[in-house]
Parts: sequence; structure tokens; C-alpha cells
Amino acid sequence: MTVLLHISDTHFGTEEPPVVAALQQMVREEKPDAVILSGDITQRARSAQFAAARRFCDSLGVERLLTLPGNHDIPLYNIAARLFAPYAGYQACFGKELEPELEFADVLVIGVNTTRPERHKDGVVSAAQINRVVKRLHRARREQLRVVVTHQPACVMRDEDEKDRLHGGEAAVQAWARAGADLVLGGHIHLPYVSDVCARAQVSAPRPMYCVQAGTALSHRVRHGSPNSVNVIRWNAPADGDARHCRAERWDYDLADSRFEMTHPYELALGE
Repeated sequence: MTVLLHISDTHFGTEEPPVVAALQQMVREEKPDAVILSGDITQRARSAQFAAARRFCDSLGVERLLTLPGNHDIPLYNIAARLFAPYAGYQACFGKELEPELEFADVLVIGVNTTRPERHKDGVVSAAQINRVVKRLHRARREQLRVVVTHQPACVMRDEDEKDRLHGGEAAVQAWARAGADLVLGGHIHLPYVSDVCARAQVSAPRPMYCVQAGTALSHRVRHGSPNSVNVIRWNAPADGDARHCRAERWDYDLADSRFEMTHPYELALGE
């Protein structure tokens, strides 16, 4: 079994120390094979916040880490930096690659940078990015769980969140579902949920593809009545002839017990 921990919107600079400690403890207990951090790592893209985020990631002791920048990881008030070096702080702590990839024998994770320095917070996926992911998915193997990661959500559950949905996301989910993607992970709106994006959007795709959204992992900036939360994804590669399925779990921070606890398990039937 391969276990992925999906966290998002840590917003270092607004993190809650007891929640940080609880997530570190959860990682020690669950021992994920990889950590996926889908953006808004910092609150204001300051060097001290990036450094704190990097220390936190290192403290987890997980060998494989995939990170993406979020809109908060681009300077907002430093206009010169936003125009001429928008990702400098992020890259100093998390590397030059803005669209990283993780590959195991049984899992493929493809990162897509949906931030745009010229926009305040809206995310965009371009035709070139869509096609790049499609080509990579076509090279994936049946035994691999195929995961795409963005910052802004590929689908939303509430009408009031439509303004925050990824621009170009409808074309992306159709193309990625047809190419074989199983999951699209995201964050941004601090609202955790799991939805079959193809069924919800009634798009013409021959297979299910699930939007798995994370809440804010560590910040006091919780919203919509949702606590701090993270996702755990468990995958067993199917034997020949067996159906493909995976388990996605939402883990919420319990204030009374000062720990993360699994609250919402989802058994997801996947396509071929």
C-alpha cells in the first residue's frame, strides 16, 4: 500500500502551534510515503514564513515531498518582487521546479502551477498545461494511481464558491478524465470535500474522476465551520482483473483531544 498525505493552505505566519504539533504526531503514526502540499504555504510570502514552512516539512521526516505555490506565496505588497521575481521566496526554500512530479511504481502525481502573478488570487490552467498533463497521463500505467494537483479547486460544491473555481478548469477536468486521471487535489477555499467532478459537472467523460479538496491544515484562518483538516489517500495497486479503487480519508483536528482524527472515509471506485 502507498499512503499519501495531502495538506494545503498552511499559511505559515498564521499557524497554530498545537495544530502543528498534532499534525507532526499524526505523521509519525500514519507514516505516509509522500506529502503533497497544494499551495498557500505562507500567509504573505515572507522569507521567515517560507523558512518556517520548510522547517516544518523537514520535521515530518517524509522522504518524498511535492509542493506547489499558491496565490499567497507570491508577494502582495512588494510590487517590484511581484513583477520581477514572484517566486523567488518560494524557490529559495522549495526548489526551482514550479510544476513538480512524483512517481512511485504504483502512483503518479503531477503538479500544475495555477497561480498567476498578474492576478490577485484567481487561478488559471492554460491549454499548454492541460496538454502537458494529458501527455504525461497517457504514459501512466494501469497499476498507478494517477493524481493531478492544483492550488485553486477544479470543482466547487457551493454556488458562492464559483468565483474561486480554477479558470480553464472545465476543459482541464474533461481532458484529464479522458486521459486517465483518477484524482485532482486542491485547496484555496479552506473547504474540505470529495466529489466526482465529472458526474457533478455532467461532462462527457467515460470514467469517474474525483476532486479531493483539503481545508486549511494549520492556520487559524478556518472557514465555513470546518476545522483544520488534511487528507490521507491509500492505494493498493489492483491485481490483473481486479477493479481499481482507492480510499480517501478526511482527518480533522479535534480541539478537545489536540489531535487529528479520521472523520470522513470515502471508498472511491475508479475507472481504467
